[in-house]
Amino acid sequence: MKRLILLRHAKSLQDEAIKDKDRPLNARGRRDAPRMGSYMHHKRYLPQLALCSSARRTVETWELVGPELDAAVPSRFPDALYLASAATIANLARAADDTLSVLLVIGHNPGLEECALALARKPESATERAFDAALRTKFPTCALAVLDFDTAWSGIAAASGVLVDFARPKDLEDR
Repeated sequence: MKRLILLRHAKSLQDEAIKDKDRPLNARGRRDAPRMGSYMHHKRYLPQLALCSSARRTVETWELVGPELDAAVPSRFPDALYLASAATIANLARAADDTLSVLLVIGHNPGLEECALALARKPESATERAFDAALRTKFPTCALAVLDFDTAWSGIAAASGVLVDFARPKDLEDR
């Protein structure tokens, strides 16, 4: 089994004077990111590799999520993830080393949302339907989609993953 975790960067500062790639997290983002990291730790969503967009807001998100996982997770910052399309994200996952079971991708919308929707199978349980409905409503900042695949990384295909979780910062108080 392979597990793909898609994490949207936390909320960033909206300032037109700052280039998009250089925008830092705002106060809400700095609060939400460690909470999502703690949630990941609690749920045992522990990646063996983190692929993170090179944008400042994604790097800062990872810097706040990573320590909450209680494990040293190697990370890479490919420029290809900056504002990446769903196809680019899926291709990066397909290229992952098969010795890895769990891969985390930290990036941006709309690519992450479109990737999660493309890779998730048609929901087969009430839980999957609830996660799918929430995902289709909105993939907000610092939201997390977790998909499981019964294949090698190279075999990941459209509609082949089980959406086992979709968590948003606003949901964390309820879980």
